[in-house]
Amino acid sequence: MTPSPYATLPGVRKIAVLRPNAVGDFVFALPALHALRTAYPEAELVLLGRGWHAAFLAGRPGPVDRVVVVPPLPGIGLPADAPGEPLAGFVGAMRGEGFDIACQMYGGGRYANPLVAAFGARLAVGARAAGAPALERWVRYAEPANRRLALLEVAALAGANTFSLVDASGTELALTEADRHAAEVVLPAAPGERLVVLQPGSTDPRRRWPARSFAQVGDALARLGARVVVNGSADEAPLAGAVLAAMEAPALDLSGRLGLGGLCGLLARAALVVSNDTGPLHLALALGRPCVGVFWLTNLIDGAPLRQGLLRPALALRVDCPVCGMPNLRSRCAHDASFVAEVAAEEVVALATAALRDAV
Repeated sequence: MTPSPYATLPGVRKIAVLRPNAVGDFVFALPALHALRTAYPEAELVLLGRGWHAAFLAGRPGPVDRVVVVPPLPGIGLPADAPGEPLAGFVGAMRGEGFDIACQMYGGGRYANPLVAAFGARLAVGARAAGAPALERWVRYAEPANRRLALLEVAALAGANTFSLVDASGTELALTEADRHAAEVVLPAAPGERLVVLQPGSTDPRRRWPARSFAQVGDALARLGARVVVNGSADEAPLAGAVLAAMEAPALDLSGRLGLGGLCGLLARAALVVSNDTGPLHLALALGRPCVGVFWLTNLIDGAPLRQGLLRPALALRVDCPVCGMPNLRSRCAHDASFVAEVAAEEVVALATAALRDAV
C-alpha cells in the first residue's frame, strides 16, 4: 500500500498516459499503470505509445484498455530540431477524446508537458526537469532514479492511493495463449526441461557483455543439465552466433525467430534468464522469472525491479570510455566499446548457478 497526498478525482471516465518508447521503458511503467487501474477501476486507460504497443497489447489482459499511436514529433520520438508532423491534428484528436486525467510519463517534460497540457484534461500530471514547463501537479524529474518508483510518483499525483505489482496471474505482465503457442511452435517444450535463455544483445553497444563471457555461462549451466538457448533480434544474429561458436555445449540459436509475444511465451518457460540490461531482461522480470543481469553503473539504479528477489545483478563500475578515456555519464563519446566487459565471467557463473539451483 502506498499513500497519495491526493484524493481520487470524481467521475473519471478516461485517462491518458503518454509513454511512446521502447520495451524496457514500457515494463518500467507497468506498476504505475496498475496503480492507475486500481485507483480508477471503471475508467478507460489509454496508452499514448508506439505502433509496437498497439500490436503487443491488442487482446492482452492488463491495465491498458487501448493504445493511441503517437506520431513522430520533435522532442518526442524525433530530435528536438527535426521536422515532424504538425501538432495540430494530433492535439485536436486528443482533445476530442475528452480525457479526465492526462499523465506525462515521458522524461522530464520539456516537450512532453506542453503536449499533455494541450489535451485539455481536467487534470494534467507528470514529471518536470529543470526548465521544463509545469503541469497542474508535478514531481521533480531526477537522474539516476529507479524508473518504476519515479513513475509511481506520477501516478500518485493522479490520486493513486495503492498500487498492485501484479495482475491476476501473479505477475506484472499478463501472458496469453497466443504467446505460449508462438513459443511452442519455435521451441517445443521438452519434458522436465530447465530452460536457460541467454540474451547477449542490447541496443546500446556499451551495455553488451562479451560473447565469450556469455558462452562460459552457457557451458557452466549446460553442465548442470540446463537446456540453453541464445535469443536476439534478427539484427543480433551475429552476436548469437558468436556465443554459440564459443560454447562447447550444444545450444539453440533463436535469433530473429520470435516476435514479442512469442518471446514472452519463451521467457515465461525459463528457469533462468541471463542478459544484458535490455528489453527482454525487463520482460522476464515482469513475467516473474529469475534473472541474472549484467548492468553498467547507473543503469541498475534506473532499471532495478520492485520485486528485488527476482534479480541477481552483476555491476560494472567503469565511467570512462576504454578507447578514448572520455567520461560517458553525462555525455557520450563516438566509440561503442563495451563498458561492462570488465565484469568477470566467474562472477556471473556463480550468480547464475545459484539462481538455477534455487529455481522452481
